[in-house]
Amino acid sequence: MELSQREGTVNTERMIDVKSSEYKSYDDLPLFLNAAIVAKALGVAPSSAYELMHEADFPVLKVGNRIVIPKAKFIQWVEQHAKGGASG
Repeated sequence: MELSQREGTVNTERMIDVKSSEYKSYDDLPLFLNAAIVAKALGVAPSSAYELMHEADFPVLKVGNRIVIPKAKFIQWVEQHAKGGASG
């Protein structure tokens, strides 16, 4: 962000919207998502995505010591929660 001292205005051209998703379509997502991809898709911090992946109702698949989310289950989870909660 640039601040012009003469004019007292803020130039927002360089501001970064940290809550904006890097993905514009579900089609852009890989078949399995990890914490970093979940964070980018939801526009949250990686630590928030990691915490979310440990919630009881979040659809994870454990492969050895890795935790991944099947793309279809992630989309289903997002759509359920976008409607106001997992119950409906």
